[in-house]
Amino acid sequence: MTIGGRQRFAERVSRLAVRIVGTPLPGRRHGDLQHVHVGVQRGREVVDLVPGDAERAVFELDIDVVRTPQGIDFRGPYVHGKKGERFLYLSWGELAPGGSFEMFRRAKLQLSALDAEQLDHAVAVQGELSLSDACGAPLCASVRPPKIVWKITLAP
Repeated sequence: MTIGGRQRFAERVSRLAVRIVGTPLPGRRHGDLQHVHVGVQRGREVVDLVPGDAERAVFELDIDVVRTPQGIDFRGPYVHGKKGERFLYLSWGELAPGGSFEMFRRAKLQLSALDAEQLDHAVAVQGELSLSDACGAPLCASVRPPKIVWKITLAP
């Protein structure tokens, strides 16, 4: 298809179920903070909060995988970052008794490690990681393999 003298290619979009499983968690206390929780960030909002002393944290969400002539891209309300550098945020914060959440750090789960060829046939992906860093604190910064293990489930 040509639009305004430029060739346009149709994008192929597929929905991908994503499950993030984090264990062990660092606990509810961090420094002066007493009620530490972790959640996944949807847009600017942190949702699905899990207490920092839970046995494990599980987040389930859907993202769109977009195939273009330039390669794959990820989209959706949980996807952050610019094209080619997309990631999911796990956000740490203090959950006040009144319910307000004050974020103090985030971990970026980098999606670039997912195999593009397998994603063409994937129905789901699971990321498994420790939510505690080497010092036992809430995990933060960019997270790539081997700190996260991505397991792709292919369509039958």
